[in-house]
Amino acid sequence: MTEKVLMRGNEALGEAAVRAGCQAYFGYPITPQTELLEYMAYRMPELDRTFIQAESELSAINMVYGAASTGIRAMTSTSSPGFSLMQETISYMAGARLPCLIVNVMRGGPGLGNIQPSQGDYNQMTKGGGHGDYSLITLAPYSVQEIVDFVPLAFDLAEKYRLPVLMALDGLLGQMMEPVVLPDWTKPRTEPFEWALTGVGTRNKNVISSRDKNTITSLQLNAKGLEEMNLDLRRTIVEFQIEARSEIFLTEDAKIIVIAYGSVARIAKTAIQRARDNGILVGLFRPLTLNPIPTFCLQNVVTHIEPKVLVVELNSGQMVNDIFDMIPDVYFYGRVGGQIPSVGEILTRIEEVNAL
Repeated sequence: MTEKVLMRGNEALGEAAVRAGCQAYFGYPITPQTELLEYMAYRMPELDRTFIQAESELSAINMVYGAASTGIRAMTSTSSPGFSLMQETISYMAGARLPCLIVNVMRGGPGLGNIQPSQGDYNQMTKGGGHGDYSLITLAPYSVQEIVDFVPLAFDLAEKYRLPVLMALDGLLGQMMEPVVLPDWTKPRTEPFEWALTGVGTRNKNVISSRDKNTITSLQLNAKGLEEMNLDLRRTIVEFQIEARSEIFLTEDAKIIVIAYGSVARIAKTAIQRARDNGILVGLFRPLTLNPIPTFCLQNVVTHIEPKVLVVELNSGQMVNDIFDMIPDVYFYGRVGGQIPSVGEILTRIEEVNAL
């Protein structure tokens, strides 16, 4: 039997990253993700890997840029205000086609807000928060076990599509403790990617290679060249639509479908079970990827049973706009400012929708 270990979400994520072959972590402390940085501060040196606490989030993400250019598995983590500071470099990395993992443990906003859980960064994380035409794969686990399971997937997807991959958590997921089964160890890559910077073409006489030097940059001053770069990026974004993932729960006979992700989906599951105890047929559709949003799966569920749809979020209504583009008749319930909806509140909203 596989052994289970009791771990906090932030720390479990760090251990999963180490086991997935992460060779460099750069970060800056900000609540509610600081435990991840603290965990990596002693775990990475234990394995003779790179850990740097940068002087700011700006420095941290640019260090990731440099490390990712060499083809190693690199990552950073932050919380909402810090994620905003990283947007310029994330745009550069999308343009330069560099893989990495970026974790955002979301907190209340706008501005400094507070340190309570939030999903207020949905738009920023799914639609390219920086400048230019790009978007990135965004994973949304809802348990500590899923956090652990999604980390190696995130690195694999980043390398497959040569783009940063985002992981959307909230303060609740980062801080909660649950038993987890940790993944097997993945050895760090030893053979460099063809595109990686390895010292070829420099004045280093000790570097011997038959290939030409690589150049990694998002700068393209020629308009035609920049258009070609953008079109290639767009083709990749279209390609990664196949990575859309979702979970369905009690949808076969549902008259109401609740759509939620992250920690809110866990609360919604309990509310759904209580609603069914009261004779209301409710099911859950949970996106595991916020981008690409699992459009086909959702439309298949909705077309099959034609239910009413209720979106529940920890914000004032962001994912609901994407759902509204697919399904015109959508109801919404959200809490903001770090207020977490209770099972009773979601159940009440389900009963209201059922009565309409």
